[in-house]
Amino acid sequence: MTDLTADLESSGIPTLDHKSYLMKVFFPGVGDHPILSDPKHCQGSPKTNYDAAMIQFEQLINHRHFLLVFIETLEAQKSFNIRDKVNVASLLMVILMTNMEYATSILRALLIRLMDKAAASRHPQLMLRRTESMVEKMLANWMSLCMSSYLKEKAGPSLFFLFKAIKHQVEKGPVDAVTYDARYSLSEERLLREQIDHSIVTIHLVQEDHYEKIPYHTYQPINEEIEDKIQCKVLDCDTITQVKSKILDALYRNTPFSLRPTVHEVDLEYRPARTSPVILNDEDGTSIVVGGWKRLNTLAHYGIQDTAIMALVPRRATYNNTIPNGQCRHMYRTCLGIYTLNSSHHPTLHNHGHQFHHHHHHIMDGGSGTIPTFHLIRPPLDEHCHKGCHNGEERSTPKAIPEIFLTRLLSTKGTIEKFVTDFFRIILTVDNDLPPAIKWLFDLLDEGAKKHNILDPEVLHAWKSNSLPLRFWVNFIKNPDFVFDVNKTPTVDASLSVIAQTFMDACSSSEHRLTKDSPSNKLLFAKDIPRFREMVSNFYGDVSVMPAVAEQEMNSWMQQLSVSHLGVFDTNAALKELYIYVDKYREQILENLESDIYCRKMHLTHKLENISCTMEGEETSTC
Repeated sequence: MTDLTADLESSGIPTLDHKSYLMKVFFPGVGDHPILSDPKHCQGSPKTNYDAAMIQFEQLINHRHFLLVFIETLEAQKSFNIRDKVNVASLLMVILMTNMEYATSILRALLIRLMDKAAASRHPQLMLRRTESMVEKMLANWMSLCMSSYLKEKAGPSLFFLFKAIKHQVEKGPVDAVTYDARYSLSEERLLREQIDHSIVTIHLVQEDHYEKIPYHTYQPINEEIEDKIQCKVLDCDTITQVKSKILDALYRNTPFSLRPTVHEVDLEYRPARTSPVILNDEDGTSIVVGGWKRLNTLAHYGIQDTAIMALVPRRATYNNTIPNGQCRHMYRTCLGIYTLNSSHHPTLHNHGHQFHHHHHHIMDGGSGTIPTFHLIRPPLDEHCHKGCHNGEERSTPKAIPEIFLTRLLSTKGTIEKFVTDFFRIILTVDNDLPPAIKWLFDLLDEGAKKHNILDPEVLHAWKSNSLPLRFWVNFIKNPDFVFDVNKTPTVDASLSVIAQTFMDACSSSEHRLTKDSPSNKLLFAKDIPRFREMVSNFYGDVSVMPAVAEQEMNSWMQQLSVSHLGVFDTNAALKELYIYVDKYREQILENLESDIYCRKMHLTHKLENISCTMEGEETSTC
């Protein structure tokens, strides 16, 4: 753990570029989107009637009364579901991000409406807790735009340290490559309960300068006496893919994950002293079948001893002595698409921009079917568990976790506790770096509570917690890959979720009574929660006594943000995507525009109808 700071100083943080960051926040899980096309190609005079119509539509979107009626109309439609709300909220923010003053005024109007509605409800403290309307997602997107620099420059290093500390701790012990259970975990659901005998194996990695994709020459060997080799510590119970992953981590340190070769692009070549080199794989002709399950090969399976000499080489087109049935790389790629992956350390396979989660691994069995594989623990043999228990997400866990396992969880927690506390302290500190957006938002919530004579301090506390910590920070605690170019495994993801839940508990003003049946994630940080809660309360108090953000200061800051967002996305493509909803709910939108006194005075109904005329190539004056 002490090497993390030095590692960071030497290699830096692999932060995502701004476009990638916003895509992950606005459209999580979407790898390809029309707004990603180069906006420069769309500059100049409109090329088609549709483009000309979109210019008119953008003018309408920038009309406050139209936009508020448009949003209200969409949300009133029963067929307009949560997925639509999230999509429209993000499309709108893409369109408005170059006019942040206007976007902020719209968000303010929507939040005031939401506070009016919440104040009239039986449980006003639930406001912003769930995504029930577009305003929740718009607020999250707005915060992501306003907090971007603060996140990357101020809070980023401590969040990155936290992620790396968890990853390092997890990989110190055995991790099941199939179930993703780990000996060292914060999550009970991802805890490897069985005792796995294992030993540390130090691999001496031979430099292969001819392989340009792996820049060995840029890294200094740990042992200076071995000038032509690099050392990497792994476990003898690691699968070959896990070993390759650790070697790539050691070689590339904090190089952006997207720029590194993947474990599927390289082979691990063992170089014994007296025989020819051998390619090692997770499964081959030497793999052992136990009770109908094939065990993934490990270093121990191959009898690899400490100080073994190995090399990473480009994956070869064919294999002579490793993969059964002469499967070639083409077959390997095909297997990726149909979930018959021979070996996988990674939880998600990127296939045409989509992510596929898989827990059951199968290998081809000479054309006669598939054989399920396991790594450290073979699943029970009964039919029920054969179908379901192998999947770590589907199995059930006992109500009360045995003390021996809780002790293991607490041990892991003790190792990374400093990193958790450091991150919480940074994001809950009021200083000159704090973006004015936070003060602006909290003051707006204060005004709403005062307007509706809400005297219960827990309600206002909940509103603030549901806005900044839960809508913004929890998202990045659970998804550091939204801001960093890193690979997040399910094992690390589970531990991050425990920390996110701890932060949510710290932001809650209600006490949670602990019993022996309480979830382990509640027990882990039970002694820390009072201290964290005090940090949250002090943060809210410190923000409240800050001088109010002057309108001129806020507008100036928003103008700077707007300029920084120019050319990030193709706004015209976002307008076209948004116009799909205009087509779908045209009658209802026109009706509500006509019934609104301001919209009627400004002939907004006619302007919307003119857009259709422009698309058809008709004269708008006669339309």
